[in-house]
Amino acid sequence: MYLLYEVIHPINKLFMKKIKALVFLLFVFCLGGKAQLYFTKNGSVSFFSSTPMEDIRAGNNQVISILNTGSGEIQFSLLNNAFHFKKALMEEHFNEEYIESAQYPKSTFKGTISNLKEVNFSKDGIYNITVSGSLNLHGVTKSISVPGKLTVKGNSLSASSVFKIRTKDYNIKIPAAVKNNIAETVELTVNCSYEKK
Repeated sequence: MYLLYEVIHPINKLFMKKIKALVFLLFVFCLGGKAQLYFTKNGSVSFFSSTPMEDIRAGNNQVISILNTGSGEIQFSLLNNAFHFKKALMEEHFNEEYIESAQYPKSTFKGTISNLKEVNFSKDGIYNITVSGSLNLHGVTKSISVPGKLTVKGNSLSASSVFKIRTKDYNIKIPAAVKNNIAETVELTVNCSYEKK
C-alpha cells in the first residue's frame, strides 16, 4: 500500500498542478475576451487661442490613438509639426519658437477612463466619461483629468473632449512682442473615431 501511495501521490500532485495551470489560462483568456482594442491613426486635435487682438486656430488630423475597453486605458500620440494654421508665418513661429518641434517632435497622452464601469460597450449610446493621465507636451509631463464623451454605435467607438491648458505649465514661452496676440490659456478639442483592432 505504501509503495502504491508513493507512486500515485506524485502523479496526483502533477495532475493538480496541470489543472491549476489550465484554470489560470482559462481565466486569463476570459479576461482577454472581454477586452477589445480600438485604434485610429487619423484622429484630430485642434487648439484655439483667443485674445482681443487675434484668434488663432490650428488643427492636426494625424493623431494616433488606442483604446482598451477592458482596462479603460487610452493613449494618444501626435507629431507637433503636423498642426496646420491659416497663415504660414504662424505655423513657422509655432514650430520654431513656441513648441520647438525640432527639439520636441511629439506630444503624448497616456491615461485611463476613471468611470469605466458607467460605460456599456455592448449598448449603443453616448456616455459621459472622465479621463485621467499624463500629458507630455514641450518636454514637460503633467497629470491632468478632463471630461469627455464616448459614443458607442454598433462595432465602432468615437471619443471627444474639450479642455484647456496653460502654456506656462509646459514651459512654452510667448515673446513679449506678441504677448497680446496669444492667450495664456489655450482650448484643446480632441475627436477620434476608432475601429476594432
